[in-house]
Amino acid sequence: MHKSIRINWGLILLMLIISQGCCLLQQPNSSSDNGLKDHYKAYFPIGVAVNTRTLNGEESQLLLKEFNSITPENAMKMEVIHPREDFYFWRDADSMVNFAQNHQLKVRGHNLCWHEQVPNWMFKDNNGGLVTKEVLFKRLKDHITTVVKRYKGKIYAWDVVNEVIGDADDEFIRNSLWYQICGEEYIAKAFEYAHAADPEALLFYNDYNSERPVKRDKIYRLLKNLIDQKVPIHGVGLQAHWSVFEPAEKELREAIELYASLGLQIHFTELDMSVYPWEKNKRQKRSGESDRLTPELEAKQIDQYAKVFKIFREYKKHITSVTFWNVSDRYSWLDYYPVPGRKNYPLLFDQNLQRKKAYQKVVDFKE
Repeated sequence: MHKSIRINWGLILLMLIISQGCCLLQQPNSSSDNGLKDHYKAYFPIGVAVNTRTLNGEESQLLLKEFNSITPENAMKMEVIHPREDFYFWRDADSMVNFAQNHQLKVRGHNLCWHEQVPNWMFKDNNGGLVTKEVLFKRLKDHITTVVKRYKGKIYAWDVVNEVIGDADDEFIRNSLWYQICGEEYIAKAFEYAHAADPEALLFYNDYNSERPVKRDKIYRLLKNLIDQKVPIHGVGLQAHWSVFEPAEKELREAIELYASLGLQIHFTELDMSVYPWEKNKRQKRSGESDRLTPELEAKQIDQYAKVFKIFREYKKHITSVTFWNVSDRYSWLDYYPVPGRKNYPLLFDQNLQRKKAYQKVVDFKE
Protein backbone atom coordinates (compact mmCIF):
# COMPACT_ATOMS: atom_id res chain seq x y z
CA MET A 1 0.00 0.00 0.00
CA HIS A 2 1.53 3.30 -1.11
CA LYS A 3 1.38 6.33 1.11
CA SER A 4 0.61 9.61 -0.54
CA ILE A 5 3.51 12.06 -0.55
CA ARG A 6 2.77 15.70 0.06
CA ILE A 7 5.20 18.05 -1.68
CA ASN A 8 5.90 21.43 -0.11
CA TRP A 9 6.34 23.43 -3.31
CA GLY A 10 6.88 26.64 -1.39
CA LEU A 11 9.81 25.19 0.53
CA ILE A 12 11.36 23.78 -2.65
CA LEU A 13 11.04 27.13 -4.38
CA LEU A 14 12.68 28.89 -1.42
CA MET A 15 15.58 26.40 -1.48
CA LEU A 16 16.07 26.92 -5.21
CA ILE A 17 16.21 30.68 -4.75
CA ILE A 18 18.75 30.36 -1.93
CA SER A 19 20.82 27.90 -3.97
CA GLN A 20 20.80 30.16 -7.01
CA GLY A 21 21.78 33.13 -4.90
CA CYS A 22 24.73 31.25 -3.46
CA CYS A 23 25.86 30.32 -6.98
CA LEU A 24 25.67 33.95 -8.03
CA LEU A 25 27.68 35.01 -5.00
CA GLN A 26 30.35 32.39 -5.73
CA GLN A 27 30.54 33.10 -9.46
CA PRO A 28 33.69 35.08 -10.24
CA ASN A 29 33.04 38.28 -12.12
CA SER A 30 34.30 38.57 -15.68
CA SER A 31 37.26 40.69 -14.68
CA SER A 32 38.57 38.25 -12.02
CA ASP A 33 38.01 35.35 -14.42
CA ASN A 34 40.52 36.88 -16.84
CA GLY A 35 44.22 36.18 -16.50
CA LEU A 36 47.07 38.61 -17.07
CA LYS A 37 47.30 37.37 -20.65
CA ASP A 38 43.64 38.30 -21.23
CA HIS A 39 43.95 41.77 -19.73
CA TYR A 40 47.00 42.43 -21.92
CA LYS A 41 45.74 40.73 -25.06
CA ALA A 42 45.74 44.03 -26.97
CA TYR A 43 49.22 44.92 -25.75
CA PHE A 44 51.77 42.09 -25.62
CA PRO A 45 52.18 38.46 -24.50
CA ILE A 46 52.68 37.95 -20.76
CA GLY A 47 55.24 35.27 -20.05
CA VAL A 48 56.80 33.52 -17.07
CA ALA A 49 60.02 31.63 -16.34
CA VAL A 50 59.42 27.95 -15.66
CA ASN A 51 61.19 24.94 -14.22
CA THR A 52 60.06 21.32 -14.26
CA ARG A 53 58.04 21.80 -11.06
CA THR A 54 56.05 24.63 -12.63
CA LEU A 55 54.60 22.32 -15.26
CA ASN A 56 52.68 20.18 -12.76
CA GLY A 57 49.87 20.56 -10.27
CA GLU A 58 48.40 23.83 -9.09
CA GLU A 59 51.32 25.91 -10.38
CA SER A 60 50.69 24.69 -13.92
CA GLN A 61 47.00 25.57 -13.54
CA LEU A 62 47.94 29.09 -12.49
CA LEU A 63 50.43 29.33 -15.37
CA LEU A 64 47.81 28.37 -17.96
CA LYS A 65 45.24 30.78 -16.53
CA GLU A 66 47.52 33.80 -16.32
CA PHE A 67 50.28 33.50 -18.95
CA ASN A 68 50.63 32.77 -22.67
CA SER A 69 54.41 32.56 -22.99
CA ILE A 70 57.14 30.68 -21.14
CA THR A 71 60.91 30.91 -20.76
CA PRO A 72 62.92 27.96 -19.41
CA GLU A 73 64.58 29.34 -16.27
CA ASN A 74 67.69 27.15 -16.41
CA ALA A 75 66.99 24.14 -18.64
CA MET A 76 68.49 25.65 -21.81
CA LYS A 77 71.54 27.24 -20.27
CA MET A 78 74.75 25.78 -21.64
CA GLU A 79 75.89 24.11 -18.40
CA VAL A 80 72.59 22.24 -18.13
CA ILE A 81 71.79 21.36 -21.72
CA HIS A 82 75.37 20.65 -22.89
CA PRO A 83 77.36 19.49 -19.83
CA ARG A 84 79.90 17.51 -21.87
CA GLU A 85 81.21 18.10 -25.36
CA ASP A 86 79.81 14.80 -26.60
CA PHE A 87 76.50 14.90 -24.69
CA TYR A 88 73.35 17.00 -24.67
CA PHE A 89 70.75 16.72 -21.89
CA TRP A 90 67.43 17.37 -23.62
CA ARG A 91 64.87 15.98 -21.17
CA ASP A 92 63.92 19.11 -19.22
CA ALA A 93 64.08 21.52 -22.15
CA ASP A 94 62.05 19.13 -24.30
CA SER A 95 59.39 18.80 -21.60
CA MET A 96 58.97 22.58 -21.49
CA VAL A 97 58.75 22.99 -25.23
CA ASN A 98 56.30 20.07 -25.46
CA PHE A 99 54.18 21.60 -22.68
CA ALA A 100 54.08 24.85 -24.62
CA GLN A 101 53.16 23.10 -27.84
CA ASN A 102 50.35 21.19 -26.13
CA HIS A 103 48.89 24.36 -24.62
CA GLN A 104 49.53 26.84 -27.46
CA LEU A 105 52.06 28.89 -25.51
CA LYS A 106 54.89 30.93 -27.04
CA VAL A 107 58.44 30.04 -26.01
CA ARG A 108 61.41 32.36 -25.52
CA GLY A 109 64.69 30.45 -25.57
CA HIS A 110 67.18 31.40 -22.84
CA ASN A 111 70.14 31.53 -23.48
CA LEU A 112 72.76 30.57 -26.03
CA CYS A 113 75.93 32.36 -24.89
CA TRP A 114 76.70 33.59 -21.37
CA HIS A 115 79.75 33.90 -19.13
CA GLU A 116 77.97 32.10 -16.27
CA GLN A 117 76.50 28.58 -16.15
CA VAL A 118 78.85 27.50 -18.92
CA PRO A 119 80.72 24.15 -18.58
CA ASN A 120 84.48 24.33 -18.13
CA TRP A 121 85.14 22.01 -21.08
CA MET A 122 84.00 24.76 -23.45
CA PHE A 123 87.20 26.73 -22.80
CA LYS A 124 89.72 23.94 -22.14
CA ASP A 125 91.96 21.86 -24.41
CA ASN A 126 93.13 18.30 -23.73
CA ASN A 127 95.99 19.56 -21.56
CA GLY A 128 93.79 21.77 -19.40
CA GLY A 129 94.91 25.01 -21.03
CA LEU A 130 92.72 27.53 -22.81
CA VAL A 131 91.62 26.63 -26.33
CA THR A 132 92.41 28.77 -29.33
CA LYS A 133 90.00 31.30 -30.75
CA GLU A 134 89.29 29.02 -33.71
CA VAL A 135 88.42 26.06 -31.49
CA LEU A 136 86.15 28.14 -29.27
CA PHE A 137 84.32 29.56 -32.27
CA LYS A 138 83.76 26.02 -33.58
CA ARG A 139 82.44 24.84 -30.21
CA LEU A 140 80.14 27.85 -29.93
CA LYS A 141 78.84 27.31 -33.45
CA ASP A 142 78.24 23.59 -32.86
CA HIS A 143 76.37 24.33 -29.62
CA ILE A 144 74.16 27.07 -31.02
CA THR A 145 73.44 25.22 -34.24
CA THR A 146 72.47 22.01 -32.45
CA VAL A 147 70.21 23.68 -29.87
CA VAL A 148 68.50 26.16 -32.17
CA LYS A 149 67.87 23.59 -34.92
CA ARG A 150 66.32 21.16 -32.44
CA TYR A 151 63.64 23.73 -31.56
CA LYS A 152 63.31 25.39 -34.94
CA GLY A 153 59.72 26.49 -35.47
CA LYS A 154 58.89 25.91 -31.79
CA ILE A 155 60.89 28.71 -30.18
CA TYR A 156 60.03 32.07 -31.69
CA ALA A 157 62.70 34.18 -29.94
CA TRP A 158 66.12 33.56 -28.40
CA ASP A 159 68.25 35.42 -25.89
CA VAL A 160 71.34 34.81 -27.97
CA VAL A 161 73.97 36.69 -25.97
CA ASN A 162 73.51 37.43 -22.28
CA GLU A 163 75.10 40.08 -20.06
CA VAL A 164 78.31 40.93 -21.92
CA ILE A 165 78.42 44.55 -20.78
CA GLY A 166 80.76 45.14 -17.84
CA ASP A 167 79.37 46.43 -14.55
CA ALA A 168 82.20 48.88 -13.84
CA ASP A 169 81.57 52.30 -15.33
CA ASP A 170 84.82 52.21 -17.30
CA GLU A 171 84.44 48.62 -18.58
CA PHE A 172 82.70 48.14 -21.93
CA ILE A 173 82.75 44.40 -22.70
CA ARG A 174 82.93 42.10 -19.67
CA ASN A 175 86.36 40.49 -19.29
CA SER A 176 85.04 36.91 -19.50
CA LEU A 177 86.83 33.92 -20.97
CA TRP A 178 84.76 34.43 -24.11
CA TYR A 179 86.26 37.90 -24.43
CA GLN A 180 89.77 36.90 -23.37
CA ILE A 181 89.97 34.19 -26.05
CA CYS A 182 87.88 35.66 -28.87
CA GLY A 183 87.68 39.39 -28.30
CA GLU A 184 84.43 41.25 -28.99
CA GLU A 185 83.95 39.29 -32.23
CA TYR A 186 82.25 36.35 -30.46
CA ILE A 187 79.12 38.44 -29.87
CA ALA A 188 78.40 38.96 -33.55
CA LYS A 189 79.36 35.35 -34.32
CA ALA A 190 76.76 34.03 -31.86
CA PHE A 191 73.99 35.96 -33.60
CA GLU A 192 75.18 34.80 -37.01
CA TYR A 193 75.23 31.14 -35.92
CA ALA A 194 71.71 31.42 -34.43
CA HIS A 195 70.31 33.10 -37.53
CA ALA A 196 71.79 30.44 -39.80
CA ALA A 197 70.23 27.69 -37.67
CA ASP A 198 66.74 29.28 -37.68
CA PRO A 199 66.31 32.27 -40.01
CA GLU A 200 62.74 32.85 -38.74
CA ALA A 201 63.60 33.18 -35.03
CA LEU A 202 63.81 36.61 -33.41
CA LEU A 203 67.25 37.18 -31.88
CA PHE A 204 67.82 39.29 -28.76
CA TYR A 205 70.65 40.72 -26.70
CA ASN A 206 69.71 40.44 -23.00
CA ASP A 207 71.06 42.36 -19.97
CA TYR A 208 70.25 43.75 -16.51
CA ASN A 209 70.43 47.29 -15.05
CA SER A 210 69.66 48.39 -18.58
CA GLU A 211 67.87 51.54 -17.39
CA ARG A 212 70.78 52.92 -15.35
CA PRO A 213 72.26 55.70 -17.52
CA VAL A 214 75.90 54.57 -17.62
CA LYS A 215 75.15 50.94 -18.41
CA ARG A 216 72.24 51.93 -20.67
CA ASP A 217 74.58 53.95 -22.85
CA LYS A 218 77.07 51.09 -23.10
CA ILE A 219 74.30 48.67 -24.11
CA TYR A 220 73.13 51.18 -26.72
CA ARG A 221 76.70 51.43 -28.03
CA LEU A 222 76.94 47.62 -28.37
CA LEU A 223 73.57 47.37 -30.12
CA LYS A 224 74.44 50.21 -32.49
CA ASN A 225 77.74 48.52 -33.37
CA LEU A 226 75.96 45.24 -34.15
CA ILE A 227 73.35 46.95 -36.30
CA ASP A 228 76.03 48.90 -38.18
CA GLN A 229 77.84 45.60 -38.87
CA LYS A 230 74.60 44.15 -40.31
CA VAL A 231 74.52 41.49 -37.59
CA PRO A 232 71.11 39.71 -37.51
CA ILE A 233 69.71 41.14 -34.27
CA HIS A 234 66.02 41.89 -33.84
CA GLY A 235 65.60 43.08 -30.30
CA VAL A 236 66.93 43.93 -26.87
CA GLY A 237 65.90 42.08 -23.73
CA LEU A 238 65.72 44.29 -20.65
CA GLN A 239 65.78 41.91 -17.71
CA ALA A 240 63.83 44.15 -15.29
CA HIS A 241 65.20 42.65 -12.09
CA TRP A 242 63.96 45.72 -10.27
CA SER A 243 63.08 46.67 -6.72
CA VAL A 244 60.62 48.87 -4.89
CA PHE A 245 63.35 51.53 -4.99
CA GLU A 246 64.16 51.60 -8.72
CA PRO A 247 63.95 52.32 -11.61
CA ALA A 248 62.72 55.89 -11.53
CA GLU A 249 60.06 56.72 -14.11
CA LYS A 250 62.36 59.12 -15.94
CA GLU A 251 65.12 56.52 -16.33
CA LEU A 252 62.72 53.84 -17.54
CA ARG A 253 61.12 56.09 -20.14
CA GLU A 254 64.48 57.35 -21.40
CA ALA A 255 65.80 53.78 -21.74
CA ILE A 256 62.76 52.58 -23.69
CA GLU A 257 62.94 55.53 -26.05
CA LEU A 258 66.69 55.18 -26.58
CA TYR A 259 66.55 51.46 -27.42
CA ALA A 260 63.45 51.93 -29.56
CA SER A 261 65.30 54.57 -31.59
CA LEU A 262 67.44 51.73 -32.98
CA GLY A 263 64.38 50.11 -34.53
CA LEU A 264 64.67 47.06 -32.27
CA GLN A 265 61.86 45.24 -30.51
CA ILE A 266 61.91 45.52 -26.73
CA HIS A 267 61.20 42.55 -24.48
CA PHE A 268 61.12 42.84 -20.70
CA THR A 269 62.49 39.39 -20.08
CA GLU A 270 62.96 38.66 -16.36
CA LEU A 271 60.61 40.91 -14.42
CA ASP A 272 60.40 40.82 -10.65
CA MET A 273 60.14 43.53 -7.98
CA SER A 274 62.40 42.85 -5.01
CA VAL A 275 61.43 44.38 -1.69
CA TYR A 276 65.12 44.98 -0.93
CA PRO A 277 67.66 47.37 -2.51
CA TRP A 278 69.67 45.90 -5.39
CA GLU A 279 72.95 44.16 -4.55
CA LYS A 280 75.35 42.60 -7.01
CA ASN A 281 77.52 40.41 -4.78
CA LYS A 282 76.33 37.44 -2.75
CA ARG A 283 76.55 37.72 1.03
CA GLN A 284 75.30 35.99 4.15
CA LYS A 285 72.12 37.05 5.91
CA ARG A 286 73.00 39.46 8.72
CA SER A 287 72.03 38.86 12.32
CA GLY A 288 68.67 40.46 12.98
CA GLU A 289 68.06 41.17 9.28
CA SER A 290 64.31 41.05 8.74
CA ASP A 291 62.75 39.36 5.74
CA ARG A 292 59.13 40.20 6.52
CA LEU A 293 56.89 41.82 3.95
CA THR A 294 55.88 44.88 5.93
CA PRO A 295 52.83 46.98 4.99
CA GLU A 296 55.19 49.78 4.01
CA LEU A 297 57.17 47.57 1.61
CA GLU A 298 53.98 46.09 0.21
CA ALA A 299 52.64 49.58 -0.51
CA LYS A 300 55.89 50.51 -2.28
CA GLN A 301 55.71 47.35 -4.38
CA ILE A 302 52.09 48.02 -5.35
CA ASP A 303 52.98 51.55 -6.48
CA GLN A 304 56.06 50.38 -8.40
CA TYR A 305 54.20 47.64 -10.27
CA ALA A 306 51.40 50.06 -11.14
CA LYS A 307 53.89 52.63 -12.42
CA VAL A 308 55.93 50.34 -14.66
CA PHE A 309 52.92 48.63 -16.25
CA LYS A 310 51.32 51.98 -16.99
CA ILE A 311 54.55 52.88 -18.81
CA PHE A 312 54.61 49.51 -20.59
CA ARG A 313 51.10 50.13 -21.92
CA GLU A 314 52.07 53.57 -23.19
CA TYR A 315 54.97 52.09 -25.18
CA LYS A 316 53.14 49.06 -26.56
CA LYS A 317 54.29 50.03 -30.06
CA HIS A 318 57.84 49.06 -29.09
CA ILE A 319 57.31 46.51 -26.28
CA THR A 320 56.37 43.14 -27.75
CA SER A 321 56.70 40.86 -24.70
CA VAL A 322 56.79 41.03 -20.89
CA THR A 323 57.98 37.98 -18.91
CA PHE A 324 58.00 37.49 -15.13
CA TRP A 325 60.93 35.62 -13.59
CA ASN A 326 59.09 32.85 -11.71
CA VAL A 327 55.40 32.32 -11.02
CA SER A 328 54.83 33.26 -7.39
CA ASP A 329 56.43 34.20 -4.08
CA ARG A 330 56.39 30.49 -3.21
CA TYR A 331 59.66 30.24 -5.15
CA SER A 332 61.93 32.95 -6.48
CA TRP A 333 65.60 32.95 -7.40
CA LEU A 334 65.78 36.03 -5.14
CA ASP A 335 65.32 33.72 -2.13
CA TYR A 336 68.88 32.55 -2.85
CA TYR A 337 70.52 35.57 -4.45
CA PRO A 338 72.13 37.79 -3.36
CA VAL A 339 71.35 36.71 0.25
CA PRO A 340 70.72 32.94 0.58
CA GLY A 341 67.85 32.21 2.95
CA ARG A 342 66.39 35.71 2.94
CA LYS A 343 62.78 35.48 1.81
CA ASN A 344 61.75 37.81 -0.98
CA TYR A 345 58.25 38.64 -2.21
CA PRO A 346 58.86 39.94 -5.73
CA LEU A 347 55.95 38.63 -7.80
CA LEU A 348 52.22 39.18 -8.34
CA PHE A 349 51.13 35.93 -6.67
CA ASP A 350 51.74 35.08 -3.01
CA GLN A 351 53.03 31.87 -1.45
CA ASN A 352 49.53 30.39 -1.66
CA LEU A 353 49.37 31.23 -5.40
CA GLN A 354 46.77 33.92 -4.74
CA ARG A 355 46.74 37.28 -6.50
CA LYS A 356 48.36 40.04 -4.46
CA LYS A 357 47.13 43.62 -4.23
CA ALA A 358 49.77 44.62 -6.77
CA TYR A 359 48.06 42.34 -9.32
CA GLN A 360 44.91 44.45 -9.19
CA LYS A 361 46.93 47.60 -9.95
CA VAL A 362 48.62 45.91 -12.91
CA VAL A 363 45.26 45.07 -14.50
CA ASP A 364 43.64 48.40 -13.58
CA PHE A 365 43.92 50.47 -16.75
CA LYS A 366 42.02 53.47 -15.41
CA GLU A 367 45.05 55.04 -13.74
